[in-house]
Amino acid sequence: MSIYPDLRLYIGGEWRKTRDDLAVVNPATEEEIGRLPHARISDLDDALEAAETGFRVWCRTAPRERADIILKASALLRERQEEIARAITAEHGKPLAQARLEVIRGCEFFEWDAGEAVRSYGRVIPSAPGVRYLVHHQPIGVTLGLAPWNFPMSQPARKVAGALAAGCSIILKAAEETPAGALHIARAFHDAGLPKGVLNLVFGTPAEISGHLIRQEVVRLVAFTGSTTVGRHLSGLAAQNDTRALMELGGHAPVIVCEDTDVERAAISGAIRKYRNAGQVCTSPTRFFVHESIFAPFLETFSGRAAATKVGNGMAPDNEMGPLANERRVPALMDLIEDACAKGAELCVGGSPIKGAGYFLKPTVLANVPDDARVMQEEPFGPLAVINPVGSLDEAIARANSVPYGLAAYGFTNRADYIDRMTDEVEAGNLSINTLEASLPETPFGGVKSSGSGREGGTEGLENYMIVKTVSHSMSIV
Repeated sequence: MSIYPDLRLYIGGEWRKTRDDLAVVNPATEEEIGRLPHARISDLDDALEAAETGFRVWCRTAPRERADIILKASALLRERQEEIARAITAEHGKPLAQARLEVIRGCEFFEWDAGEAVRSYGRVIPSAPGVRYLVHHQPIGVTLGLAPWNFPMSQPARKVAGALAAGCSIILKAAEETPAGALHIARAFHDAGLPKGVLNLVFGTPAEISGHLIRQEVVRLVAFTGSTTVGRHLSGLAAQNDTRALMELGGHAPVIVCEDTDVERAAISGAIRKYRNAGQVCTSPTRFFVHESIFAPFLETFSGRAAATKVGNGMAPDNEMGPLANERRVPALMDLIEDACAKGAELCVGGSPIKGAGYFLKPTVLANVPDDARVMQEEPFGPLAVINPVGSLDEAIARANSVPYGLAAYGFTNRADYIDRMTDEVEAGNLSINTLEASLPETPFGGVKSSGSGREGGTEGLENYMIVKTVSHSMSIV
């Protein structure tokens, strides 16, 4: 029995196939594991109509009832954890243990936002006698959610959770390379009794889908996670209709390692987190700026742990890192490595593909990388770490801020004054000290500069999916 689901579109509460489809490939074996139906314009128009109808029902559904359905769907996803995780590993390549954790993380997003659904409080503004000023929060309307391939279940979950908890309907376009996680989400909500049209799932040609849907007046929010280049393009399309855009875009996370830290623990934890999901994480720690007094032992320990990382098919229980997601990623990473080495960087570990089937690249460490190397400015989005020495915290902060991105940043220190300075001066939407965890359901997540706008998660998360309405009420006609 196949572990991979029968892929379909989900529109207006119905499952459908299309004439056109595309192969889904296991990146560890390069074998076809499924056929993905591609939506036609007529399918997209059906999804728009269904979402508009679904919104009229869902926005009038009591917050407690919305929360109950979201929690029921989350419970179903937890029950189906193993089935979903195996499908994710088959299509994405990440180790099965990481896929299982991703399913749970997606459920936590649903559960947090279900709680927020009943806490979207308004307020009464103090006023003169005989007048009341009331502030209401209401769902913004039909949402278009555009999710990336690197987290097939948890990334779509964030978009769906925020929209549904706020009372919006959503058209979700999930990644064509990794569609199973989103399909399982749609299946769970279907089984949980979500009204027809509230959640719609489409796949197809990304530019065609976004170009057609964003221009529709009925779409009032575009929620996108992906590259800065694509995000800017989509923001431009949204601006033509004054459509709100929630953008979580690229990152190039710096890690500042101060001289007072525990060198071994910082290096080992840094290496383990760097190669999680094969480095294909927007918050992945990448540019390590290590105080020169501890640079040598940090580099040695980090490189040793990187070299010891077990790489292979994610279905094998001992493997810590799977393949890259598609065949384009290996040459893209090799170009960055070769450019850095040509400009004087030291290749400490890895730096080459692994022979045989699958899109595998060895965990790679570059040291003493000059600032004019491309990898110092371009997000590698793969198993590539850069470790450079710095002489002071001033230098570390300046170099951390030297790129146009500001999504996640990390620091290792026990000094309160260093923490205070990093908190004030590091340009990032998310700063983590002595931990490499950058995002939790209960904390707001998003970037600054070219890393996007808006926040997902935390009490701020639902704000993007809601409008603020002020009601001025005089007790008599004036």
